[in-house]
Parts: sequence; structure tokens; C-alpha cells
Amino acid sequence: MRLTVHLDTFDRIHPMAFAILWLDKDTRQWSREGHQGLELPEWGALHMDCGNTLVCGPHDAAPVCVLENLDLNDCDGPFEGETGRAQWCGERGRTLMSGHWHVQCVDHERAQPEHSLFATRDEA
Repeated sequence: MRLTVHLDTFDRIHPMAFAILWLDKDTRQWSREGHQGLELPEWGALHMDCGNTLVCGPHDAAPVCVLENLDLNDCDGPFEGETGRAQWCGERGRTLMSGHWHVQCVDHERAQPEHSLFATRDEA
């Protein structure tokens, strides 16, 4: 299952800050599909912690963003239109900044993306 998640309302970072992430629930990886005003890598790893999804860099376990209550282990979800709070942690040493996440699309097909940014396990 792949999810397209829109992050926004991080007004303290940039008045029009947003990011669109493509989350792969099976491989636990993500890629950045679009962004403005939020500095984040092109892709990375997803980790779960107490029902929250941690969006981490490709070689770093520290989260760039925490998607609160977006539980990738839930058998019944996530679903299109689901929303929640996002905590931006991208700038080390600064206080967390709150925004929102919104699931725009859920894709249940198992197809390869046209332009995959994910590193293969052989490249690790």
C-alpha cells in the first residue's frame, strides 16, 4: 500500500510551507514528491512509535517529522481523507513546530513508481 500525504500549516517556518510525501507502507520508505519552505531529504525511512509514523532521513534514525496517530501497522487504515497533527523536527535544536498531515490518496496496487528515488538494499 502506498499513501500520498500532504503536510502543511507550518506557518512559523514559512507562510506557505508544505510537502507532499509518498509513503510505502510495505517497504517502510518514503519519497518527497513536492515541497516548499520545508527542508527535507528526497527520500528516507519510516519508523513506527506508539501509533505514530516517524519520517526519517535515508541514513538517520532521528525523525524529520512525526505524523501523530498515522499508524501504518493498523490493518484497517490509513484511509483517504484521514487527518492529524504533524510535528516538524527538521531543524535540530529548535522547538517542535506543529502542522497537519492529510492522506490525499491510498494506492493498493503493487506497481513500481516511474521515477523511484528509493535506494535498493544492495546500495546500503
